[in-house]
Amino acid sequence: MKSINIRNKKASFNYELIEKLVAGIVLKGTEIKSIRNGKANLNESFCAFENEELIIKGMNISPYEFGTHVNHEAKADRKLLLNKKELKKWLAKTMIKGYTVVPVRLFITETGFAKVEIALAKGKNTHDKRETIKAKDATRDLQRIKAGKY
Repeated sequence: MKSINIRNKKASFNYELIEKLVAGIVLKGTEIKSIRNGKANLNESFCAFENEELIIKGMNISPYEFGTHVNHEAKADRKLLLNKKELKKWLAKTMIKGYTVVPVRLFITETGFAKVEIALAKGKNTHDKRETIKAKDATRDLQRIKAGKY
């Protein structure tokens, strides 16, 4: 069985990730089949609180290619599974100005359940993003020097 590990690469670039948590996700049958085929995308997704529940919005799970007329909608809102204590704690933290919850990674456990790693995040300014790019370039250059490609 191949491991599924779908990442949101834009999250670490656009946000400063403060605290992470793993949550379950409510899916339909064809959605989990598409995820197992690696047909999901987290790039434009975000999390929001609705009626004291955490909902992931904008996550794209492609329709299952062998699905019938009961196939799922690609960009439907999906409920995240957390206990009430964690939900209240994270809701209080998102009330602080500038903080939000973003999905960072979608993966399947050894037992076959789909999980989403979410992070409490604070938006970066433009100059912070430039610093991130400089640090990545410096790391890449060091790796090239060590490998003897310069």
